[in-house]
Amino acid sequence: MKDRVRQPLLPDDPMYQLAVDAMKKYDQAKADGLPDADLDRLRLEAEYAFQSVTDYQLEMLGGPSRTRH
Repeated sequence: MKDRVRQPLLPDDPMYQLAVDAMKKYDQAKADGLPDADLDRLRLEAEYAFQSVTDYQLEMLGGPSRTRH
């Protein structure tokens, strides 16, 4: 099996799109007046998605990598 060369994400990467979609879903839910519990869940999903992109980018650009469990 070939090792995949890891490199920084480009703006059109699906991982970015997932994060943007999660934020749009949260914003739409807020505009629709969904209950606070649902908004909190969607907000956390969006934050997690963006944090994942950020962590990956930092690691690929030579920044400190966090321990993953």
